[in-house]
Amino acid sequence: MNAPLAQPFADRLAALGLSLPPAAAPAAKYVPAVIAGNLLYTSGQLPLEGGKLTSIGLVGREVSIEEGQAAARACALNVLAHANAMAKGLENIKRLVKISVFVASTPDFTQQHIVANGGSELFFAVLGDDVGAHARSAVGMASLPLNAPVEIEAVFELK
Repeated sequence: MNAPLAQPFADRLAALGLSLPPAAAPAAKYVPAVIAGNLLYTSGQLPLEGGKLTSIGLVGREVSIEEGQAAARACALNVLAHANAMAKGLENIKRLVKISVFVASTPDFTQQHIVANGGSELFFAVLGDDVGAHARSAVGMASLPLNAPVEIEAVFELK
């Protein structure tokens, strides 16, 4: 069960027309997040809404850049759901340190960083400029689990 959201985060999500989904159970033998010292690491999150992928296939073939950005936003929302649950509230997060964005794309596709912006922009919008500012890697992949177009993992520093 997710921790209740502190008001600023709830307000920012509501202004975006969003709410945190429940933190989903892992689909295989791993845990969705771990805390080591004052760092919270999330496992990679897929673009799931209501238990279903928002889109499937490779960006640059079945999935457009805009659909990829929307998938990255869904991934980021799921990352925040797990961070909220594990940290017992987003207010216990000092900052988002780094995200890694994996984009399943055609071999000639070179706009992974543009797709990744969908997730980065959501983190900034929800967490604010100070907490949400992060380092980032955006890489192309041949495929991702369940034929998802995007997967995002994150590292947070806790208060």
